[in-house]
Amino acid sequence: MAHSLHESVGILGISGGSLLLLVNNYASSPVKEFIPHTALGILLLIIAVLLAYAGICRSLSHAQLFSSVCLTVSALWCGSGLVHILVGQGVLQPSELRASLVPGLAAFTLALLVIGGVAIAVKKAVLFLIAFCISLACAHQIAGLSAVGFGQSATAANYLLVCLVGLYFGFGRLLSIITHGKVEPPGTGLKKKAELETEQNQCSDAVSVCLVMNLLSASVLACPLLGVVPRLSVGHVPWLWTAGVFQLGMCVLFYRAMDTLAATFYGFTAILRFAEGYSALLSFYSIQPFSPVPFPAVFSVLFSILAVFSCQKSLVEGLYQLFFAAYCIAIAAQPQGFFQGGTQGVQGAIFVLSAGMLLITTFNMVSTTMIPTGQGCFKALVARIQGLTLRAHDKELHAPHLGYSKYADAEVLGHACSVLAAFAVTATVGDRNPLSVLVLPWVVVAGGGLQLLCGSVAFARGKTFESTVFTLYGVMWAVWGLTRYGGLYGETRGFHVAVGIISFMLFNCLVTVAALFLNVAWFVYALTFQLILISFLLDAVGSLPYGYDIGVTIIFGLVSFYCFLAHIFNSTFQSPQMPLGKPLVKLSGVGGGADVCPHVPARKASSVQQIAEIMKNGGICGMPTDTVYVLVAACNRPDAVIKAYKVKKQAEDRPMSLWISSIKQLEPVRHLLSPLLLDFMEAAWPSSISMVIPRGPWMDTFGLGDAAKHIGTPQSIAIRNPDCSVATHLINMVGPIAVTSANPTGEADTTHHNQVYAKLGKKVDGVLCDGPSPENIASTVVDCTKIETGHIGFFRVGLIPKSKVLQIFEEVQMRHRHGQTNPAFEDDVHLSDIQRDNSFVMEDAAESGRESGNSTPSIVAPEQSPVLRN
Repeated sequence: MAHSLHESVGILGISGGSLLLLVNNYASSPVKEFIPHTALGILLLIIAVLLAYAGICRSLSHAQLFSSVCLTVSALWCGSGLVHILVGQGVLQPSELRASLVPGLAAFTLALLVIGGVAIAVKKAVLFLIAFCISLACAHQIAGLSAVGFGQSATAANYLLVCLVGLYFGFGRLLSIITHGKVEPPGTGLKKKAELETEQNQCSDAVSVCLVMNLLSASVLACPLLGVVPRLSVGHVPWLWTAGVFQLGMCVLFYRAMDTLAATFYGFTAILRFAEGYSALLSFYSIQPFSPVPFPAVFSVLFSILAVFSCQKSLVEGLYQLFFAAYCIAIAAQPQGFFQGGTQGVQGAIFVLSAGMLLITTFNMVSTTMIPTGQGCFKALVARIQGLTLRAHDKELHAPHLGYSKYADAEVLGHACSVLAAFAVTATVGDRNPLSVLVLPWVVVAGGGLQLLCGSVAFARGKTFESTVFTLYGVMWAVWGLTRYGGLYGETRGFHVAVGIISFMLFNCLVTVAALFLNVAWFVYALTFQLILISFLLDAVGSLPYGYDIGVTIIFGLVSFYCFLAHIFNSTFQSPQMPLGKPLVKLSGVGGGADVCPHVPARKASSVQQIAEIMKNGGICGMPTDTVYVLVAACNRPDAVIKAYKVKKQAEDRPMSLWISSIKQLEPVRHLLSPLLLDFMEAAWPSSISMVIPRGPWMDTFGLGDAAKHIGTPQSIAIRNPDCSVATHLINMVGPIAVTSANPTGEADTTHHNQVYAKLGKKVDGVLCDGPSPENIASTVVDCTKIETGHIGFFRVGLIPKSKVLQIFEEVQMRHRHGQTNPAFEDDVHLSDIQRDNSFVMEDAAESGRESGNSTPSIVAPEQSPVLRN
């Protein structure tokens, strides 16, 4: 249903935007626009946001070609909408509309034509018509802007076709919903889940969108060189910054797809997009930009290194990235950067290459016939080099130290941004206007914005220290860049700036101390940044020694460069490894990760097998469930059960419980249990319901021996069949297990695999990792010790509501009575049932905390239960 909604929002959103442009183009005259520029721009932005939402949601569902169309059209209308707003607000004159729109429209004409061609090749008629018609609309709009006599009727006609396709799709979806899928017009059916799972999971749609953004930027910069527009101007800023924003958004998708190299590359290109837009913005204020040499020179080195390592994905991708290294060299070689012919010429080459890469990537994304891209060449070359061993590139490569994450590691990009920010601030302003020196976008975007992004990704991975560092340093780079290179420094230099820097220094002191427990590289990284903060402080109070700031900045940049190189090298090669150093200080229970027990992903059968072997050998392990994480031991290993009891420091009023994977595991003792209890178990399980039942000799069959005293109380025992495939699979392998919560007695429940080791340390022999718990609520504990009398009670109401449990029990009672009662006495039995229902049923006791205990349930009349009343 969610997939249907997202696809419908996307198609109908494109149709709505097309209808808007259809009306405007058809009703406008050369003298006056039918819809005011500002209103048109705002409406296009709203529709662009809806399309971006639909495209990203479908990207996560692997509907890749549809996502590419949605995001490309979203970027088109976002950029053009911003241009219309600038015209409406008087920033641009109506006469400048052509020069502002044509470069962007030209890029999207080609991009949508390529995507439409791929769509028709794989028989996606609806997507082909949408992409092809909007491409023709952009081409006709360029013609109409270039020649007033051409008019915009052809543009309106193309948007009319898009509206008709949307109307057809909407009618088809409505008809399919009404007929419950029995009638689906051709082209309107959605892929089933099984079909979606067979598609590639490489986030290729994000690559396609990023290539379109590179195509857009190259078109904007190459058009002045070709004479299409007179010069780079403020009207081109919306296109360039739209490209930057979309590439930043795609970075997050790349991290979700575990593709660190692509995330780093397009993070780099996003920095270029913002710098290009900043240079174009300066022209509005008649400021001539000046590009200092250090930053683009260092940027070219980073691009070159990244290109070499990207060859492991495909040779074509590595060669493509080398052109961006050449682009940075061209920027360094020409003082005016983006306004000179050298950089614009390289962008012309990038335009052609981006179009080719877009065709190859989009076609390989959806077709079973692949265009060769040189995949495997890097691997074959490394295989010939003795001493080098490539890593297996799967999702486990980016697993955090203590488990599983949905995001790849962002440290490569984070350290690279530190390199860029450090070398950017080595530039001297001199007598120039601070805004004219191209330092502000490098420091604020690279050092500030992208490091904040890396900090967010690190936080999502559960890496608190890395997240803190990238966030703190990102804020510092952004604040310092805006203050010093934003034209404010001369007015604010003094005491107030010094106080702010001292605050950052205090925070960084804590970071430096914390780095002692991680490794040498992080400690040196934090320590050298402290030296930079000292240089900022000395500069603020006017006591900076000559050359000190440049010296410490270069040192920090070199340390950051080593960290960047080490992380990208170590993530590529299994051996050798570039050293990052061991922790300088170790704490017991943490130890820097040297002696941590196995943390394996729960979604892999081999991982469950590994944990099962540990438990069979007497180990105790942390395990995810349908509620919170628990500590488990095999019942047939009494030594393990005793060990788990001692590790937990179990209180006597909170004994361990017994878990089974199926009621079939109770088959040997079935004759010792109440038939009503067995029927209740079959009806209620598997679920988050624990049942407290009378203790008996039947427990001897599980091989607990002397450890049986630690499970349950002398009178009763809690038993449960969890509604969790991982847990049941593990229990099938090792047999019934003894279970307790994975936290010291008296502490909060454990809701993440990282917390298991953090709370119990080396006492645990293994952890099955499944990220955050699906629920932060414990199980419902039902008292079944007096079930034969027709009564149940509640020690604790948890995930399963009491009303649901009572409903299940009542249904079991009804079936049980009807199966054992002579129909001739049914009226008498019904009368006795009413009398019995007027007796009392157990109600909730105060929150006792765990699976079973000695708490005495309170009593409630069944007719007071909403289930029984109904």
